[in-house]
Amino acid sequence: MAHHNGIKKGTRYKLQKTLRTRGMPNVTKSIQHFEIGQKVHIVLDASVQKGQPHPRFHGKTGTIIGQRGRAWLLEIADGGMTKTVIARPQHLSAQKFRN
Repeated sequence: MAHHNGIKKGTRYKLQKTLRTRGMPNVTKSIQHFEIGQKVHIVLDASVQKGQPHPRFHGKTGTIIGQRGRAWLLEIADGGMTKTVIARPQHLSAQKFRN
């Protein structure tokens, strides 16, 4: 048998949407704008494959360092290293501050 080690291997539950959130996301999710230096959470949207970062970054928080076309460049601390991730706004949500 061949090895089945695709990029989405082991993501059966990680990429699953809840019942009420199934289908395509709202338009406001795709036209989000972020400021450089802003903190954002990576929450993968399984219904949008384009611009989706690697599933290992799901649930991580990063800092916006720039924009590349429609996508945003993020800086993430992962395993003692700093990594650059490219993600479209459908897979990002702004960090909310508590007062």
